[in-house]
Amino acid sequence: MEQSAILDTARHALVTAMMVSAPVLGTALVVGLMVSVFQSITQVQEMTLTFVPKALACAFALMIFGNWIVTTILALIHFCFEQIAHISRQ
Repeated sequence: MEQSAILDTARHALVTAMMVSAPVLGTALVVGLMVSVFQSITQVQEMTLTFVPKALACAFALMIFGNWIVTTILALIHFCFEQIAHISRQ
């Protein structure tokens, strides 16, 4: 297998990992920021207050983006199997 094919496969996997994790991580970031601002304004420093909204928002994001995430991961798996088939033909 050529070095360029290996690097292309690795790049494709890393880009897919970033794309798949972005909706959930972005949601957790936004909700965490909103909860932090709320805690700063109200002077409520409860540690469990940050966990529940983030967990619910991440679950909601997974429900919305779940189909797209699975489709994207399956496309990556299909790409990897095509690369394996290409190796075996050589």
